[in-house]
Amino acid sequence: MKKWWLPVVLLLMFTSEILRIYFIMPFPGSQNDNTLAIAYFFSRNIWWLRILFYIFVIYQMGRFIKQQRWVKLGINLLLLGIYAVITYYLNFKLNADEMFQQAQQVVFENATNNKVSQGKLIIGVEINGEAKAYPIEIIAYHHQVRDVIGGMEIMVTYCSVCRSGRVFNPIVNGSNLQFKLVGMDHFNAMFEDTETNSWWRQSTGESIAGPLKGKTLSEITSMQMPLKRWLELHPESTIMQADNSFLKEYEALSGYDDGTINSDLEHRDTQPWQAKSWVVSVELNNVAKAFDWEMLTTQRLINDTIGDKIIIVLIENDLQSFRAFESSKAFGSFKMDTSGMFFTDQVSQSKWNLNGQCTEGSLIGTKLKSIPAYQEFYHAFEEFRK
Repeated sequence: MKKWWLPVVLLLMFTSEILRIYFIMPFPGSQNDNTLAIAYFFSRNIWWLRILFYIFVIYQMGRFIKQQRWVKLGINLLLLGIYAVITYYLNFKLNADEMFQQAQQVVFENATNNKVSQGKLIIGVEINGEAKAYPIEIIAYHHQVRDVIGGMEIMVTYCSVCRSGRVFNPIVNGSNLQFKLVGMDHFNAMFEDTETNSWWRQSTGESIAGPLKGKTLSEITSMQMPLKRWLELHPESTIMQADNSFLKEYEALSGYDDGTINSDLEHRDTQPWQAKSWVVSVELNNVAKAFDWEMLTTQRLINDTIGDKIIIVLIENDLQSFRAFESSKAFGSFKMDTSGMFFTDQVSQSKWNLNGQCTEGSLIGTKLKSIPAYQEFYHAFEEFRK
């Protein structure tokens, strides 16, 4: 047997173990290229590679013992030990679901017993008359929370590196899929379902590797706003509480809501159209458009179009709650009142509240169609929406 076989095999195994993690974690350069297929191959085949490697090493060691080549045996035992340490570290320290664990207790309280500050940003969901709020600084650590609202299974997800909150129905082909965090792709959180081991992108709910590749989770309408505003809209809502087992991890996300967190991956860039600039993305009929957060907070209401549809995007007085509505040529453009409490259409001069309902004027009772709108980093919009 060639003398260089064992060093080459060791090098290949070291490389396999490292690349399996490197390509799906935010290491320098790891998220810039389309290396997902390589990462998935190593992930699904790593145990076969390990078994073949151990068989080879045991065979070699047997030869060394038989030939009484104790120095070579010692060197190979040392290399094997180093490999075992690296394997342990990669699997139990750098695995995404080990670094960001799921909540052990998912507890909800009503507004009276709630302990979450009402100034905290939440992802709010309302289904069949039942409303719940999920604080971003909690779910941003866990990346996902499973729940049932209004009789429907839901999966509330958040990627802090994309500033992307999405809510999905986890039922696919009649199966209630269970997910774990597996890593990230192009700086977006990625989940693996435990049934088929397919990988799913958080930003879009699309499976991008594995047997279910091409499938997409059904998205459920959600809203991002301060808890105080959500409770004004849904006073009977319950609020997810902090899991006491992870208070230290939640504390590490302090400042995330306003973008002042001390993290290059999560800190806000206040200059427009930079990778970490905040935008509001609006998608209509599979066409998406981004609106700069600074412009929105200055103008308060923007009239625009997506494809052949007329839309408006607005931000409320708290400069945190935002909405998007589909409009019509019949209304002309809209203008936010100086009070910030309502807006007026330029055709009938009717008044509309921030929920998109006309409350005064000839169009009273008319309601604009709400469009899903999301706050995210501009790099996430460019990668997954543009």
